[in-house]
Amino acid sequence: MLDLLPDLFDHYPTKLSLLPLEFRSFGGKRLFWGEVVTVKCFEDNSKVKEVLAQPGHGKVLVVDGGGSPRRALLGDLIAQSALDNGWQGVVINGYVRDVARLSTFNLGVYALGAMPIKTEKLNQGQIDVPIEFGTVTVKPGMMLYADENGIAVSEAPLNFAFLS
Repeated sequence: MLDLLPDLFDHYPTKLSLLPLEFRSFGGKRLFWGEVVTVKCFEDNSKVKEVLAQPGHGKVLVVDGGGSPRRALLGDLIAQSALDNGWQGVVINGYVRDVARLSTFNLGVYALGAMPIKTEKLNQGQIDVPIEFGTVTVKPGMMLYADENGIAVSEAPLNFAFLS
């Protein structure tokens, strides 16, 4: 299976909301899904690091970094921690760094772009709060589905056994 979203939208057109931002894929895994955990932060990835150091089997971290292009909210070390802890992927309204290395990880990573400068660690940000992506609200516990066609969320898990 290389494309998931077109089939999901065909089968569940009223149960999915497409995130309206132009994300780029940076991870080695381009198709993934999982239960949403959220972080809201601005130019400080302390909470991103904290969350991805915890077990994340079957989960996706969604980060609202305010779209700031001045600091990278994820790099290879934190991505390695996510991989080691079983996370499916990370979606960032912001930027990443170490992009050549990220592409070698079996981890989904979608972000707005690349930026080589790291953040300051001020331990600021919020975990498990609703975040806004345009007109779409992403809440902890929702399901996220991502592939190269886009990123979508649903209130509850969707069955895609029909794809077999």
